[in-house]
Amino acid sequence: MNGENTRSKTLTRKDFLWYMALVAGATVTETQFIACSRRADKYAHIKGKINGASAAIGHQLRNGSFATPDQTEILDTVIIGSGISGLSAAYHLLKNNYTNFKVLELESQPGGNAAGGENAYSAYPLGAHYLPVPSLDNQPLLNFLQDIGMITGYDDKQLPVYQETDLRYDPEERLFIRNRWQEGLVPQFGVSDAAQAEFRRFFATMEKLRWQKGSDNLYLFDIPVVYSSKDPETQALDNISMKAYLQHEGYHSEEIYWYLDYCCRDDYGAGIEIISAWAGIHYFASRKGKAANADNAAVLTWPEGNGHLVKKMRDIIGARIQTDSLAYKVTPAGDKVWVDYLDVKTGATKRIIANTCIMATPQFVTHRLLPDGDYDHHFNYSPWLVANITLDPLSDSRGFQLCWDNVFYKSRSLGYVNAQHQRLTLEVPAQQVLTYYLPLDHLPPADSRRYALNLPHEQWVKLITDDMEVAHPGIHALIKDIEVWIWGHGMIRPTVGFITGANVVAARESKHKNIFFAHSDLSGISIFEEAFYWGNKAADGVLATKESKTFHSHSS
Repeated sequence: MNGENTRSKTLTRKDFLWYMALVAGATVTETQFIACSRRADKYAHIKGKINGASAAIGHQLRNGSFATPDQTEILDTVIIGSGISGLSAAYHLLKNNYTNFKVLELESQPGGNAAGGENAYSAYPLGAHYLPVPSLDNQPLLNFLQDIGMITGYDDKQLPVYQETDLRYDPEERLFIRNRWQEGLVPQFGVSDAAQAEFRRFFATMEKLRWQKGSDNLYLFDIPVVYSSKDPETQALDNISMKAYLQHEGYHSEEIYWYLDYCCRDDYGAGIEIISAWAGIHYFASRKGKAANADNAAVLTWPEGNGHLVKKMRDIIGARIQTDSLAYKVTPAGDKVWVDYLDVKTGATKRIIANTCIMATPQFVTHRLLPDGDYDHHFNYSPWLVANITLDPLSDSRGFQLCWDNVFYKSRSLGYVNAQHQRLTLEVPAQQVLTYYLPLDHLPPADSRRYALNLPHEQWVKLITDDMEVAHPGIHALIKDIEVWIWGHGMIRPTVGFITGANVVAARESKHKNIFFAHSDLSGISIFEEAFYWGNKAADGVLATKESKTFHSHSS
């Protein structure tokens, strides 16, 4: 979508070999391809399927025409999209006793890329899987976490006390490097003294930048992004890549380039050659979380990842969330907004006439819903693969034990998260569930989307299993099932010049006083806190509109 040619085509054998070699960072032979295609190989016993966002239905926005709605409903507000921004907007409206609204969601469950899944052995994430403890300045988010019971109170220093079961358990992270596991993700084994010194210098610089303020008395790097300093010198970092910044600052070691590339690919879906230096530094210097019962780097996580937060909001919002509903047209009509949508299950087209509308949709959807010329801001998105692997319990460690986050040095993947790490029982599960992450950043996004959506399940099985075999020899025999989830537009990509550019600033502004935008796209960084901020901001706009109408009604 968004002007990209993403139409499906049948992949030739040559296409497949080329693409798989790019993704895996290794050579795929024709013999392996034939064996994989026939499933007459060591992977043949592995079951599963490919899932993903409802691309076929969603593409009707681009390709299809819809019948004139024959059913009409009148509401105060309609929210389009139930990702974190849409859910946050709905939650904020309810907190302010605003109840006459509905949330339209294309998928069969809310959450967007924060959704979770479940099988017989464990819940697991389908995308985002943690939330760092927030800054003390982020009061709306702290209030939300207290409302849902994750913050139980505050100590005498006014630091939040978190539920111990929501804080990430030990052991936290490990890295497979030079044929063994080490604790932590910063490379240690076989790392020269010079490289270690570079790491120390880099982290010291990031710590200094974390607390530094600009001439406008704002932190240079903050969350939400819009609260960051506008000092020209700092904002100029958005005009160069993270790699260019490292070169300019005199960093040379292989290990620090790999580590920072991994971090950018982890949060942004693209590496240091693509991501701006401002975004790369923001990853390290923006978080200022504090807690009474955890260190400042603590994170909140659950077996289903941020799907746990989605459930909490879904339970509060309740039946106002209407799933299987594809909004396909938003029409400003004076002091009203017409929202036309398709009931995916029945095929009926319906219309909501509302006073206000919150479009909690990514840009590539937003610009297709509004009239031509109303919204035409072109953003770049990173495609992703997330796979949940069910297997017999792992027994080998070759160094440090199984952790929550497990990463492979120099792999194209980001490794895997142990979905059962946060389970509340000491009983050893009959099967393990590991969540594997692979940003598809080896080709331009549109090309990766096209190829990824065409590859059959057995070929993803081979790629994922071969990557896991490097750290876990023989793991193919343990694996029972691999559920693959393709995110064609997984997250916004903060490329060079994007975050401080005129395009994203303009995208935040609506041409219509009763239409509000809410999405992490508007920050240029796809994290829970940014989506939560924009959802709250849009809801505040709706509340202000209602107050204004009430005031004028009483005045007249």
